[in-house]
This record gives sequence, C-alpha cells and structure tokens, in this order.
Amino acid sequence: MARPARPSRPQGDAPGVPARRAALKLLDAVLRRGLALEQVLDSAAQGLAPNDRGLAHAIAAEALRRLPDLDALIDSATQRPLPDDAKARFALRIALVQALSLGTPGHAAIATVLPLVDGGPRKLVHGVFGALMRQGATLPEPPTLPDAVALRWHAAWGDQMIEDAERAIAVPPPLDLTLRDPARAPDLPGASLIAGHLRLDEKAAVPTLEGYAEGDWWVQDLAASLPARLIGPGKGSALDLCAAPGGKTLQLAAAGWEVTAVDVSESRLARLHENLERTGLAARVVAADLLKWQPDAPADAVLLDAPCSATGIFRRHPDVLHRVGPALIAEMAELQSKLLHRAAKWVKPGGVLVFSTCSLEPQEGEAHLDAFLAAHGEYRVEPVRPGELPEGVSAREDGTLRLLPGALADKGGLDGFFIARLRRAG
Repeated sequence: MARPARPSRPQGDAPGVPARRAALKLLDAVLRRGLALEQVLDSAAQGLAPNDRGLAHAIAAEALRRLPDLDALIDSATQRPLPDDAKARFALRIALVQALSLGTPGHAAIATVLPLVDGGPRKLVHGVFGALMRQGATLPEPPTLPDAVALRWHAAWGDQMIEDAERAIAVPPPLDLTLRDPARAPDLPGASLIAGHLRLDEKAAVPTLEGYAEGDWWVQDLAASLPARLIGPGKGSALDLCAAPGGKTLQLAAAGWEVTAVDVSESRLARLHENLERTGLAARVVAADLLKWQPDAPADAVLLDAPCSATGIFRRHPDVLHRVGPALIAEMAELQSKLLHRAAKWVKPGGVLVFSTCSLEPQEGEAHLDAFLAAHGEYRVEPVRPGELPEGVSAREDGTLRLLPGALADKGGLDGFFIARLRRAG
C-alpha cells in the first residue's frame, strides 16, 4: 500500500522557503480564485518577517507581470502542457521569475521552490528548470500582455496602446506625492510635473521620508490626483463619494472645501482617518452604502471616483490583468451608472460633479456620458483646460480626459483614468 504524500509543513521550512510558499499562495488566490493580490497578502504572508513578506509580494507581482512569457517558456520544455492550475506550473513560475527577472541565483531559485512540491513532481520541476537554464532562457522585453486583455484593449484603443501597455507593465511605477501646501515642497530628489506634486527619483520607505511625520504630503499617483484638481479650490461643501483610501478627500480639504467623505468600507476608511490626523486636515467621514445613503443637503461640489475594474492601475496591481474579464467589467459599469445618477441629484444648481474611474475600459468611462447627459439635461460637460493638467497631457475634443498607458511615458507614466467634469445649470 502506497504511503500518503507527506504534507508540507511551513514550520519546518528551510530559510527562504516561507517567502516562496507565501508567493505560491498569492498566485493561487489570484489565478485560481480570482482574488485581488492585496486582498490576500495578509493571510498568505501571515507570520512572515517584513522582508520575507515583501519578497513574497515582489515574486508574485513580477510573476503576474510576466505570466504569459513564463508559461511559454514552461510549455517549451515539457512534452505535454501542464494544467494551468498544476502546482508544478506554479512552482516553475516562481523559480523562473526569480532567476530570469529578479536576479536570484539559479541554484537558490530552484532550491527554495522544490519544497513547495514535496510529495509531488519534484523531478519534473527540477528537470524543466535545469533544462531552461542550460538553454540560456530569457524573458522578452517588454513583457507580453495576456491574450484576452490584448484583444479587448486593441479593439478599444488600437496597436499603439498595446505597445504602450506592454512597456508600462515592464517596471513598477514611480512614487508620487501630493503636497498639502504647494508652496512647501520637501527637500527630496524628484521632479514636479504640476503644482503641488513631486515624483520621486527613487523608491524609499515612505514613513522615513522628510515631511511624512509632519503631514506635509501623502502618496497619490499623479493621475489619481487629477479628479480633485478639476474641482479646484473652494469654500463651500463638497462630497467625496467612494472616498477610501482618502487621497482625494485630503486634496479637497487642503483646497478649502468642507468635505464629507463617504465609503462603504470601514476598514479602508481607517487609513483616511490616519491621514487626516497626520496632515491636520479636517473632513466628516461616513461609512455607508451610497446606494442607500444620501446627504442632508446638496453640495457645491461632488466627486464620484466610482468603484471599477481598476484595469487602469495594472502597473501597480498586475493581478487585474488576470482576474478581470467582461463579466466583472459589466457588473462595475452597472454599479457606476446607478451611483452617477444618484450623485447627480446631490449637486446644487451651478455646482460641479466630477466623475472618474481608474479603468481602461470604455464601458466604464466614455459609455456613461451620452446616457447621463440624455437623462440629465441640466448638466453639460465643462471642458478640462490645458492649465489644469500636467504638461504633455491634454483633454479630448469633447472636453473629457482619457489617460492611456502612453501618457507621460518618458517621465514615468500615469495610471489609466477616465475623467469627466459636469456642471449643473444654475
């Protein structure tokens, strides 16, 4: 009678293995269960030291950036394709991405992965990895987008967008800071691409940087800062809907608005509370479902950065390339439409409504505009003006803003966004 396979025991792992085991859990959660990478990081990396937690995240994220190319290499070295969800394929992805992209010596990459397939096809994993290393295997630059994503984006945006997206996915994005006071920039190496912004030259531990403890700035991608910038300074009331994690709330409060920030997630709002305390800015924070909640009175300005597929932030969160498909996009578009029509009622006559999504899907951006304007004749698009945008970024003919992966690519790029500023008749 054959003995049962010995179960993997993380507590008995050799040094380096726990981080790879956590990376395996992360990849499994994204690729097999369709979960967000950040959503499962705490559980997958439970008990790991901070450096091992960071390594596990780095391995998983890089594997997701390069997954089609890793799988092509694996398939080139096996007689029959391994199932997509086979543990051997997952282990090989982890070993290969370390050796070919993250600079891990080959012997360390494979030694720390083989324990993940104890009781399984260790010979197969070792053999495939060794064969590819002896052949001098490399990963292409730039990486290849998943077929389904490339087909969808090509239909919407064409060849150039695909090329730009592949270049964008090759490297993690830069670190952008939004300044509480544009006149008080921290003495940090970087470049300002618009007033009140600093793009750092190098990544660093955020809490150690000058001005962090004093609340002089917060981390926020430059693209994500544009919706609140389009509202501008003011002294009246402002609603920040779907506010967490809170960068836009901080912007509006720093610009002089009396802000009510609303989000359904109390856990995500905790970060907003922390940043309000750190920066000394004030806002009323409400945990509520926007499909049920409504304000006591209309506001002078409303910012709806609606929940979406988040495909526009694929540089930071490459898991969206593998877990987002037509069903989720359609679900998000339906929710956005409901929220947009509700938010339209909460704007005072003469007030402004800014609608945005961090999505590269037209269904979650442009497709809303005609239907909204037809249903709300009291609104018109207020065109985005050149002086409101970083140099090199421009609005479209209809006055809305669509940010694609090629935007400011020579300066570190921008996340993908759709933004429309709508003015209600007085």
